[in-house]
Amino acid sequence: MSARPYVLLSCAMSVDGYIDDLTDERLTLSNAADLDRVDAVRATVDAIMVGAGTVRNDDPSLLIKSVSRRIERASRGLPEDLVKVTVTGGGDLDPRSRFFTTGAAPKIVYTTGAAAEELAARLGAAATVVDMGERVDPAALLADLSARGVRRLMVEGGGALHTAFLTAGLADELQLVVAPFFIGDPGAPRFTHPGVFPQSPRHPMRLAEVRKIGEVALLRYTRGNP
Repeated sequence: MSARPYVLLSCAMSVDGYIDDLTDERLTLSNAADLDRVDAVRATVDAIMVGAGTVRNDDPSLLIKSVSRRIERASRGLPEDLVKVTVTGGGDLDPRSRFFTTGAAPKIVYTTGAAAEELAARLGAAATVVDMGERVDPAALLADLSARGVRRLMVEGGGALHTAFLTAGLADELQLVVAPFFIGDPGAPRFTHPGVFPQSPRHPMRLAEVRKIGEVALLRYTRGNP
């Protein structure tokens, strides 16, 4: 088995790089056709990851929604549901969230040694809590997922996770959907946080696909030359 899974980052953003605004209502950045495309991509992976902030703020179920795709996975001997993965430094997660209560596949929470014991007690049988020591290192996390049989991992944000995998050079593919409008609020969350990225003008990613999906555009990037 590979030392780590193939890592696919997926994100929808405004033209100016924001993934949400500061209103109470969740900003719609995609459309029905693109959401179906994302569902199809989910059906090709073994595990799906979001940050703890996404679990708290969006309460996603992270399920494959298409019945036909679930049946097709089962016909190939694969679980209908994806392994769900999240990362938290402080352990602020509610076992009643849909991340934990939906889907039959395992749920895995990577956290720090300072939060692991209390979090494991609070989540109980809802998830496996993995103590990563002083900090959650992306490379160590991927090695642990590989040992658990995960070959393909889809990361759906938020910005801290995308930044961690990109700056560590651990992203194999980026699927970026761009919505046709601006947010313009410096306080709103962005696709990535500040960091030192190996994907630079001297070492660019490779543009593998450009696709028009209604009024949004899909840009699919893969690793460039080292």
